[in-house]
Amino acid sequence: MTTVLGDGMGRGADPGVWPAYLALYRSGELADRARSARARLRSCTLCPRECRVDRVAGALGECHTGAAARVQGFGPHFGEETPLVGRGGSGAVFFAGCNLACVFCQNHTISQPGEDRSSGSRGRPGEAAGATAGTAPPGRHVAPRALLWEVTPDRLAAMMLELQIAGCENINFVSPSHVVPQILEALMLAVGGGLHLPLVYNTGGYDSLETLRLLDGVVDIYMPDMKYSDDRAGERLSGVPDYVRCNQEAVLEMHRQVGDLEFHEQGSNRPHLVGAAFHRERHRAAGGARPQVARRGLLVRHLVLPGGLAGTAEVAAFLAAKVSRDTYINVMDQYHPAHKAARHPELSRRITTDEYREAVRQTLAAGLWRLDGREVAQADRPPGNEPPGNEPPDKKRGVP
Repeated sequence: MTTVLGDGMGRGADPGVWPAYLALYRSGELADRARSARARLRSCTLCPRECRVDRVAGALGECHTGAAARVQGFGPHFGEETPLVGRGGSGAVFFAGCNLACVFCQNHTISQPGEDRSSGSRGRPGEAAGATAGTAPPGRHVAPRALLWEVTPDRLAAMMLELQIAGCENINFVSPSHVVPQILEALMLAVGGGLHLPLVYNTGGYDSLETLRLLDGVVDIYMPDMKYSDDRAGERLSGVPDYVRCNQEAVLEMHRQVGDLEFHEQGSNRPHLVGAAFHRERHRAAGGARPQVARRGLLVRHLVLPGGLAGTAEVAAFLAAKVSRDTYINVMDQYHPAHKAARHPELSRRITTDEYREAVRQTLAAGLWRLDGREVAQADRPPGNEPPGNEPPDKKRGVP
């Protein structure tokens, strides 16, 4: 555990980049917010579903999570967006359960684990010790050891501190919308133990304004999905009737709190390189100077779906007009049919290169320019080089 300096700040922390939650901890405000969030579990309204079940008493809502958070795994993650990875990787904590029910969920075994609340291991957080995935060379993904255990605040705090000791650049809470009270309780303990890394709120984007306001000054980097621009798609594919309104309100609130994405080693919040050039610079920097690492701000994810189902043009237009033209966005190309996608013919194939190129074009045409570089670089491959299963319907074998 990191040495404590007496006020919860770990030895070796850089006072120029200390996150704001340390001030809330010293003032007592962080403890007050943790108590307020915990009280909301009695009739849960943490997310826009407002299930109003008593999670403290063990009742389950749509997220299938009770009073304790469940963690599927944790460890340094080198597959996240360029500004989160740096040299040490993003310190990911993967929470089980989700407040959405996406039929194409790429991580459905974690996000929609059903009624199996603890895999027979409730109340055994101590056995999770050593479950960090460990460090890995840049460019390699880390598969954290599966836990799926209900964890105490003490154990969740210990995970954060283990990730800091491992050299991670940040603490990345994956699917946190339904476990904000548990995160705040654990954060109190982690700060007392010396935590001083930026916090990343990595969310599906269906978040409550009231819950987000509890996180004002706590979260350093918001990373929401913007999945759709049409509520009909949100209801049919993710099981909620008001995704677009709630998502847009949440993104506006996130940007109000943290602004545009800023970097540790950049005097301005406008990086010199974007897109594929930024990605190439990251690889160059890996052998020399430290790559740029996000310090604070908003980073939006948008997964391109087949046939334009995600509404990329409208999502980009909203960000450019209502949020900021300097919004950092990852236009993602990794969609593949997963979970229940085969039941929906329009989702039963990967996207084509042309579809992805069009999504990038629409994003740039809206006035956004800070695009994460990995997928943008891949869009440079020649047409017709789609991987197997990626062909448009009229190009597949046997279709005239």
